[in-house]
Amino acid sequence: MILNDFYTLIYKEETRFCVRLSDATHPIFQAHFPTNPIVAGFVLLDMSAEILGIEIVKITKAKFLKHIAPLSVLWFDLQTTGNTLKIRVSQNEQKVAELTYEKR
Repeated sequence: MILNDFYTLIYKEETRFCVRLSDATHPIFQAHFPTNPIVAGFVLLDMSAEILGIEIVKITKAKFLKHIAPLSVLWFDLQTTGNTLKIRVSQNEQKVAELTYEKR
């Protein structure tokens, strides 16, 4: 996965973090899709795992509600119960995705 330079971590605390995405020239956006660049859903999962330094064991829920464009600022709010991590991803205070997975 080519997450290098795809996002900049702006803020991080125990239960939330914030990122700013790169511009449309990044290879991820060029692959998905060059004429209408949006974030592929699995990239949100990979970003959260990378930032939190965890491994995803099983994806329980991945609900993508809105397209996410280049240069977006995204907030990830975390809720952990045992090995289960629930994440609410929002942009401009609107939910854009819900992710739930088991972590290691």
